[in-house]
Amino acid sequence: YLGPWAKYKDEETISRPNDEDAAYLEEYLAKKQKKGKTEEEVPLEEKSVLHIKDSEDYQGRSYTHIPQDLGVNLKSTEPPHKCFIPKRQIHSWSGHTKGVSVIRWFPTSAHLILSGSMDSKVKLWEVYKGRRCVRTFSGHKQAIRDVNFNNTGEKFLSASYDRYIKMWDTETGDVIGRFSNKKMAFCAKFNPCDDKQHLIVAGTSSNKIVCWDTRSGDIVQEYDRHLAAVNTITFVDRNRRFVTTSDDKSMRVWEWNIPVDMKYIADPSMHSMPAVSAAPNGKWIACQSLDNKISVYQVGDRFKEMRKKVFKGHMVAGYACGLDFSPEMSYLASGDGDGKVYIWDWKTTKLLSKWKAHDDVCIQVLWHPHEASKVASAGWDGVIKFWD
Repeated sequence: YLGPWAKYKDEETISRPNDEDAAYLEEYLAKKQKKGKTEEEVPLEEKSVLHIKDSEDYQGRSYTHIPQDLGVNLKSTEPPHKCFIPKRQIHSWSGHTKGVSVIRWFPTSAHLILSGSMDSKVKLWEVYKGRRCVRTFSGHKQAIRDVNFNNTGEKFLSASYDRYIKMWDTETGDVIGRFSNKKMAFCAKFNPCDDKQHLIVAGTSSNKIVCWDTRSGDIVQEYDRHLAAVNTITFVDRNRRFVTTSDDKSMRVWEWNIPVDMKYIADPSMHSMPAVSAAPNGKWIACQSLDNKISVYQVGDRFKEMRKKVFKGHMVAGYACGLDFSPEMSYLASGDGDGKVYIWDWKTTKLLSKWKAHDDVCIQVLWHPHEASKVASAGWDGVIKFWD
């Protein structure tokens, strides 16, 4: 008697599949691996269509050249002296087949507007003169989540739900770079410092903020402290720091290139803040909070919530409606879930004006940086509207 744990006489301790089974299993596993791969390796052909015949003017300057004959100085560094609330619609750009998810001005001059849409295309539109669609950039398989220009406007990034971030040449429409870490990026930006324009940061669904070097295509830094998907990245304090918000309902402040947050702002009463906009003077950031209010945070030496500055009255629960300041900081504008545009007075936080702009969610409102009362709004009805 060898005790209760003794082996049987003919017991096999190591079991192997017999030859037939082994062959079948090998084949099955090989097939399975192959199946996963083929899907990854077929990128969509990337193309862009120029929609206007005169892509250059009589001097051979392309459409990215800032026009000077409009009666408004688009190169000025000063904001307009006094802004006013827009009263009527002066134009609507339609061309996207599905809802528009993001619009951006061409940097400094804002004579062009770039829009990313759920039909997986990015379009560039004229803001003045003919207000035509200039170019369509198609190269993503799924809806566009974010687009952002670099400082000069020569390039822009598009982040899509197909897990790719692509860098495009604004003028030629070529793809200059593709970046992916197999995760969705919810926001993608160039570093706004002129000497760091080759570095791009993206907030991803894997809770990380990833920084790529576009020259080599390598990941050079990962900021991995958030507990849920990262929604926004906003550069503050002369671009030395950036603020990120996430689905974990917190806000973190980072020093550039240091992967540990220097400040962590979280409060049981805080909600997720899926849209953040920095004030033109760089002293505040306004955050669209999903409990139907806009909360304002002071940035700079001290990061703290301005409890007194809360903008209410709109309905954004569940939507990442973008918001924007008027260039001389007298108003704050925001979209809302019912397709309305809301404008508040910045000093008093009073609601001054609201109007129905879109048939579906109004996902973004942008105030023109050089015009006193011109505002662009984008909606999930696929239209971008221009108000004056």
